[in-house]
Amino acid sequence: MKKLLLSAFVICLAGTSIAQESPLWMRHCALSPDGTTIAFTYKGDIYTVPSTGGRATQITTNPAFDTEPVWSPDSKQIAFASDRMGSLDVFVVSSEGGAPQRLTTHSGSEKPVAYKDNKHILFTANIAPSAEDAGFPSGQFQQVYEVAVTGGRPAMFSSMPMECISINKEGVMLYQDKKGYEDYWRKHQVSPIARDIWTYTPGKKPVYQKQTTFGGEDREPVWSPDGKSFYYLSEEKGSFNIFQRTPGTTTSQQITFHTKHPVRFLSISTTGTLCYGYDGEIYTLTPGKQPQKVNISILADKNDKDIIRQIKSNGATDIAVSPKGKEVAFIMRGDVYVTSIDYKTTKQITNTPDQERNISFAPDGRTLVYSSERDGLWQLYTSTIVRKEEKQFTYATELKEERLTNSKVASFQPQFSPDGKEVAFLENRTAIRVINLKSKAVRTVMDAKYQYSYADGDQWFQWSPDSQWILSDFIGIGGWNNKDVVLLKADGKGEMVNLTESGYSDSNAKWVLGGKAMIWNSDRAGYRSHGSWGSEDDTYIMFFDVDAYNRFLMSKEDIALLEEAEKAEKAEKEKAKKEKAEKKEDTKDSKKKTNQNENAKKDSTEVNPLTFDLENRFDRIVRLTVNSSRLGDAVMSPKGDILYYLAAFEGDYDLWEHKLKENTTKILLKGVGGGSLIPDKEGKNIFMCTGGRLKKIEIAGSKITPIEFEAFFDYRPYDERAYIFDHVCQQVNDKFYIADLHGVDWKGYKKAYERFLPHISNNYDFTEMLSELLGELNGSHTGARFAAGGSAMPTATLGVFYDESYDGAGLKIKEIMKQSPFTQKKTEVKAGCIIEKVDGTAIEAGADYFPLFEGKVGRKVVLTVYDPSTKKRFEEAVKAISYETQSDLLYKRWVERCAKKVEELSGGRIAYVHIKGMDSPSFRKIYSELLGRYRNKEAVVVDTRHNGGGWLHDDVVTLLSGKEYQRFVPRGQYIGSDPFNKWLKASCMLTCEDNYSNAHGTPYVYKTLGIGKLVGAPVAGTMTAVWWERQIDPSIVFGIPQVGCMDMQGNYLENQTLQPDILVYNEPAASLKGEDAQLKAAVDLQSPNQKIPDRKTKCVIKTHINIKQNVIFGAKLKPV
Repeated sequence: MKKLLLSAFVICLAGTSIAQESPLWMRHCALSPDGTTIAFTYKGDIYTVPSTGGRATQITTNPAFDTEPVWSPDSKQIAFASDRMGSLDVFVVSSEGGAPQRLTTHSGSEKPVAYKDNKHILFTANIAPSAEDAGFPSGQFQQVYEVAVTGGRPAMFSSMPMECISINKEGVMLYQDKKGYEDYWRKHQVSPIARDIWTYTPGKKPVYQKQTTFGGEDREPVWSPDGKSFYYLSEEKGSFNIFQRTPGTTTSQQITFHTKHPVRFLSISTTGTLCYGYDGEIYTLTPGKQPQKVNISILADKNDKDIIRQIKSNGATDIAVSPKGKEVAFIMRGDVYVTSIDYKTTKQITNTPDQERNISFAPDGRTLVYSSERDGLWQLYTSTIVRKEEKQFTYATELKEERLTNSKVASFQPQFSPDGKEVAFLENRTAIRVINLKSKAVRTVMDAKYQYSYADGDQWFQWSPDSQWILSDFIGIGGWNNKDVVLLKADGKGEMVNLTESGYSDSNAKWVLGGKAMIWNSDRAGYRSHGSWGSEDDTYIMFFDVDAYNRFLMSKEDIALLEEAEKAEKAEKEKAKKEKAEKKEDTKDSKKKTNQNENAKKDSTEVNPLTFDLENRFDRIVRLTVNSSRLGDAVMSPKGDILYYLAAFEGDYDLWEHKLKENTTKILLKGVGGGSLIPDKEGKNIFMCTGGRLKKIEIAGSKITPIEFEAFFDYRPYDERAYIFDHVCQQVNDKFYIADLHGVDWKGYKKAYERFLPHISNNYDFTEMLSELLGELNGSHTGARFAAGGSAMPTATLGVFYDESYDGAGLKIKEIMKQSPFTQKKTEVKAGCIIEKVDGTAIEAGADYFPLFEGKVGRKVVLTVYDPSTKKRFEEAVKAISYETQSDLLYKRWVERCAKKVEELSGGRIAYVHIKGMDSPSFRKIYSELLGRYRNKEAVVVDTRHNGGGWLHDDVVTLLSGKEYQRFVPRGQYIGSDPFNKWLKASCMLTCEDNYSNAHGTPYVYKTLGIGKLVGAPVAGTMTAVWWERQIDPSIVFGIPQVGCMDMQGNYLENQTLQPDILVYNEPAASLKGEDAQLKAAVDLQSPNQKIPDRKTKCVIKTHINIKQNVIFGAKLKPV
């Protein structure tokens, strides 16, 4: 009994200890309307706590992620989002707890935003905009829907995005707008994309009024209890704080004065108490008083593990093959492993939460070198088999790890020299350095100024067979996006030789024919892609030796005769040597013979020093691939008679074989995937790592054999997240486009945010925390992303608009989109018809119909259709499509409507083109349209609105900057002009706040070069190139804006707002009715009563101005 009481006392102490632990990273806090309780999210569950503080109650306990609680007006229910069914859906639960009820069933992402009343919830979803809406159809512009708290069919509430809705007693709504893409957690920006607060007054003529005018972020509005003023969050005075404002006024009052960290998640009770989150904790505030931190304790069992033991058979990344070809080293989830080629037996070489990369075997196969990021610094490490009798890593019982480099800068991508005496590596991602394994002396072979690393691992170099030279990519006579191949003396003393000097992109150079030649990839002859650096490549060979070149040019017959002669000559020499050795009979001679044999054996393994004849090297270049392609890796057989390469002409990469003497090409294996090709010494097998798996390809039989492995892996989720956090911080330090990181105290912020790590148990919260941290940089193209990989079966759709006013049984069709399933066959289905059943199941009035389309993408569905106009009922079978496909149909419909509107407004004189992305397909489309069916138009409206970027600015402005300089007129007949491949007439360019990245750069160049006028809304300064890096947890990526573009005055375009010449905003109410003021202004600019400006004429366009609530709808006069 005494023992039992003691145990109980210990348990109580333990419980007290846990309860006293103050939780951090409590997110999405919401104060109940009655002011008594706060709901919040912690570690993926919903909790409630008294608003005065105390022990929190766990409301949801499902292993899924639950977030964003929203209170009902009577404080009795909580709506929240949860991915427990495979994607985020809206659920509702009693504020006391219990079993939640699912309200939404679509496979997209739905989140609650507000209760419309006690019986209806408003939530966001991406299903389809209304048929009338002139807004751009995009997944980022989600609609708002209404659903009953008991479930049923969602009804569209707003086709336009409305975030953070607050409703007063009169039904007037406050909301924050969404103008386009930017990471939600970005801070400190003053730019056109920043959110503003609006009011929406419902009625026959709905009224939308913009309430805030600050150029930065204003968000999360809530009405005061009397509905006469509102509170909101703003960065107007620095960090996010609470402000109060009366609708229709231009002044505000600051309520809180926090610094360094943002105020988040504002809510209010009917008694006027405010609640918000700050620095991972929760505060309440009675206006006129000081904020009070809510002291919260959580008493709960730990439902996750610090370490999870796993056996994995996929997920491999880097690969290295042992010299004898018996085992393969690979990286999996940041650890080094070695596995047998023939068996599943796998040896774990490293076991850390840190990351290892870039493995290389020593020539004797007994040592591995790899890079590892430990304590925030990449350095080189070796692992060596200790016991002499053990020959393979796979079966080794004792290994010794040693740190090879001891520098203070990043060192990685090691590569053993063929003689095993040295290791070459990259220092600070760019400089090629070599360390001598005996003396540990380090020397520079190529200075960092000749390289730029965009993404880790994008630099290529390779040792020569004699260990005296290195081939590498480098920035030679071109720039970072069209590199050359350089020949380097490995001792660091010789002259650098630019081998290619082509002006094209040359890369991936490899030694072949024992060092007498190199093969490499070049895009000099390939199909040129417009945008995003894309082009097709070929493999070429350059000979460093005239004899090797001449031999290469010989026919198959001549080669056979030469090889036979060489074989005979070699046999004669060996015979003579043997006969001479046999004449020596005494012991001394016999001993000498043994030494000679050993020396001869040694000599046979030595590689003769390479010599180069480079003067006429450009005359000894041969294109090896027959067809340019989306080329992957390439290797050549030891004899130099066969080229193996990866090429993708359609879909996945195939392995091709090109026999050079026969000049025949064929596919060896289809669909092998991308990756490096690593041949064995004999050239009989090629090894690959692709799609997380290892493969051996036997050349002779064109056979793929999986290299199966069973790798023990200790998954330490908390330690792994801590490593990723440190890695992200270091990457920003090393690679952000400007060294001062916009003046941010990065070290201080890292310390401030890392204390949240023990309180984060899932990747939703983790990536949100990383985004908050990265948001401090005030940079574009950043933030972290988590791909949850949900298990929800995708909901299918039919490519139609439904009549939202119809409330009867079934679904009434309002409009059938072009290229929808109903247009792919002859059908009686038309607008006005009612779909009554799906696969025999009736669609009841008010019932949720999305479950009827669950998992039916690409499958035929049988619809029972009723036509009210003919009173006819019939069945129709169609193949349902995905929402991704429907999104493409919506985009085409939007473009067609814009083109039709321009046609109508201009009387057919002006053309319209939209650039969907700054990429090759988009360019080829507008090129075809402008110089094809629109060539004889008088002018063109070039629409770049809602373009997410790429790399196309130079191509676009070149196309639009044509100036006629001659005409072709045989016998008086005009048959064309030069330049024939450029637009020769006037143009203007449409922009909006949602232009991003190169869609900022393209109109910037267009305006800077004076090609035409910009019309529309200002564009945020985002012309910076990004690298999205995938982490060792492959579900997580984060972005680094790392290549900043400067104007000719030395100013970065990042955060430099681009102002249009004609300023026009699209007003919400008009846009929802199908009007596009920006498009009209662009046409008016080039209308008959306006002199169409040439590129040297300045002009003022007279347009209608409507000033309402400090927002200009229509066009504003601008000085030009």
